[in-house]
Amino acid sequence: MKIICIGRNYMEHAKELNNPVPSTPLFFMKPETSLLIRNRPFYYPGFSNDIQYEAELVLRICKVGKHINERFAHTYYDAIGLGIDFTARDLQQQAKEKGLPWEEAKAFDNSAPIGEFIPVTELGDVHTLEFKLLINGIQVQYGKATEMIFSYEKIISYVSKFVSLKMGDLIFTGTPAGVGPVKIGDRLEAFLGDRKMLSFLIK
Repeated sequence: MKIICIGRNYMEHAKELNNPVPSTPLFFMKPETSLLIRNRPFYYPGFSNDIQYEAELVLRICKVGKHINERFAHTYYDAIGLGIDFTARDLQQQAKEKGLPWEEAKAFDNSAPIGEFIPVTELGDVHTLEFKLLINGIQVQYGKATEMIFSYEKIISYVSKFVSLKMGDLIFTGTPAGVGPVKIGDRLEAFLGDRKMLSFLIK
């Protein structure tokens, strides 16, 4: 399986990092070793002094597809969850300044905590989902799927032009405004609506 991440998919997040708003989906990948499951703790890595959280809706791909027409893209995911795209912001900034890839900043081990997935049949209108991230009980991010620049279907159709999708692949759909650093001792809790999807410690 692979993890496909969409960047700059919320207008206010692009603005807060002084990034241009994309005209087509911007995507990058994390390897399977990035996954952090079952609310296991995230251990702060020694190679960065600025690990930042980015809470995101995550699609679970349910069948193989390539060059997927946007009209049929909704049939290619069967469940939605929440995940954190941890970013070594200091390393990312260095890479940006040198015009280099972001893998060191984005694809490191355990940089993609995920929670359980809920079948789309149990979620109602998936295009109006709301989610939030709390750190030590304080809300730091709030997002709505309606605020995405590119919809789930647009993302799936676009990415599948370049990369074949397979069952079990995950698509992180982008983060809203409010990203920031974590520190050792923090507890992160992510909610989809009122349902707690993630709760883990930074160690």
